[in-house]
Amino acid sequence: MADVVQFKLERMLNELEDLERRGLFSRGEIAEIVKKRRKFEYRLKRPSPLKQDFLAYIEYEKQLDALRRLRKKSVLRKSGGKKSKKSVSDYAGVSRILDIYRLATNRFKGDIQLWFQYLEYCRARGHGRMKKALAQLVRFHPKVPGVWIYAAAWEFDSNLNVAAARALMQNGLRACPTSEDLWVEYLRMELTYLNKLKARKVALGEDEGDLARDHRKADEKQWRDENKELFMALNESGDADKRSDLQDGECEGKLDVFGEHGLNILQTVYSGAVEAIPTCFSVRTRFLEILEATDLAHSEDMRKKILEDMKRDFSKDPLYWDWLARVEIADLEGINAKQFSKAVQVYEEGMTFVPSAVMVELYVKFLMDAICDEDRGGEAAVHFKSHGHTTELVSHLQMVYEKAESLGCITEDLACEHVSLLLQLGKLDEAKLLIEKLCSGKFSEAVRLWTLRLSIEMRCIQNKSLSPSKGLKYFANQRQYFDKLVETSLLLLAKDGGSDSGFSLSSTIVNYILQRDGVESAREMYKRFLALPHPGLAMYRNCIELELNLASTGEKTGLPKARKLYESALATYDQDASLWQDYHSMEVKMGTSETAAAVHWRARKALKNNISLLPSATS
Repeated sequence: MADVVQFKLERMLNELEDLERRGLFSRGEIAEIVKKRRKFEYRLKRPSPLKQDFLAYIEYEKQLDALRRLRKKSVLRKSGGKKSKKSVSDYAGVSRILDIYRLATNRFKGDIQLWFQYLEYCRARGHGRMKKALAQLVRFHPKVPGVWIYAAAWEFDSNLNVAAARALMQNGLRACPTSEDLWVEYLRMELTYLNKLKARKVALGEDEGDLARDHRKADEKQWRDENKELFMALNESGDADKRSDLQDGECEGKLDVFGEHGLNILQTVYSGAVEAIPTCFSVRTRFLEILEATDLAHSEDMRKKILEDMKRDFSKDPLYWDWLARVEIADLEGINAKQFSKAVQVYEEGMTFVPSAVMVELYVKFLMDAICDEDRGGEAAVHFKSHGHTTELVSHLQMVYEKAESLGCITEDLACEHVSLLLQLGKLDEAKLLIEKLCSGKFSEAVRLWTLRLSIEMRCIQNKSLSPSKGLKYFANQRQYFDKLVETSLLLLAKDGGSDSGFSLSSTIVNYILQRDGVESAREMYKRFLALPHPGLAMYRNCIELELNLASTGEKTGLPKARKLYESALATYDQDASLWQDYHSMEVKMGTSETAAAVHWRARKALKNNISLLPSATS
């Protein structure tokens, strides 16, 4: 190993001498460079060098080469701008970096990211090793579509070799026939090449125009055609107009050569893509976007064909109807009532073809986007025409939920959204009736709906100025409902954690069990809640209050259990000054002077910035 490293360092001698002779590095700096390189070379010669070893060596050499270039520019300025011939040190740094990359990719052949770093460095330096590296990458990773696309893009853009780029793309499609990106990029490349030929004709004065669609020109031509009577020919004989029409016809004929050829390319690639991946919906939409962005002959006919194929193949796919509806409006900004009505009709048709939960969710999301856009001050219409009458967006959204329920394709999420919508509209009684119906039918086992039902019952009881705990009597009448409520509360507490203030469902359950079954049952229940990762400060305070009430009545275990609860709460909320205050107050009232002083000292130590909030130790 040492002999190999020494041999490599000796081969750097000419480069290092050149750096010193040209005044770019001092002898001490060169010694440090040799020391660093020896260290890196020994790392690479280990039995199992790490990828990071190669990358660290490459990064060091890149920084060293950047420093060399800066110092070379500085020397050039001092010499009055007199350029010197390039020498061995100008090439050695780049060659060494490429050699390290080559060793790294040979060692880690499966690392695509490392290969692309290697290729990007070759491309940035314009080095001749790029072609060989690309060939190796394609050989090692023929099933990665991005490799073929990258190689073809380099041949097309940098090497200006269209034939090689086309061959790479076609080979890539043979190796990866189901790659959506490969089909789309192949079409883009062919149309780009055709556009370059068109631009060349224009530059030579043999043609005019561009394959890229110019919507401004199309709009202007449409306006002129619609307002022909506003234009009067200067020559009554109309010869000038005839000559102009003739010239326009000739140019149009020339344009059709490229337009027809582009259309043929698109049809061929489109047919191949549909045959290779018939179930891929997104590839059709991307082909349609490319078609609409280019000015090809008979593009409208081709567009109709693609749309007909999509309806034939994807009429049972909810995503197709969602895409088709959103195409009608493009986006939710600046649309009018007519466009919005068309989009709604598409969704209604989709509900007929695909009466599924996914279809309903997409429909609901579309309407919610429109409502949110209105709330932000957007220009979406507040009303739109549907089924022959004007309906508000929110009312129509409610109709969609009801239709989903009647079709039997409502899910737990949609049911919760429907109930929440009624609550937002202030229809508490309707929400209560709906959720009772849902919980007693299809969603009798739905945890989220039961939780929402409990919150509605609590709200109804609070509106009648009664205690929230009395809302539990509804569920306690039947044991299975109460057990389901407890299970729901445990699941929600485990998933989202408890609240630190305000209403706590778990606390309400513990209080109700205390009243119904006694102290021991309540303790067993709150232990189950407190065993969870984050039961919440409100739960801790409620349990502490329970034990203190028991201790004040003479129950001997109440005070020790309250202390344990305080300690458990402070393990999480040690920066809560009010919790320390309550703990200290309890010890002052029910404990001893020693325990009160101990709590006060611990609180001062924990609350370094909030000492002023604590009472004095003698209070």
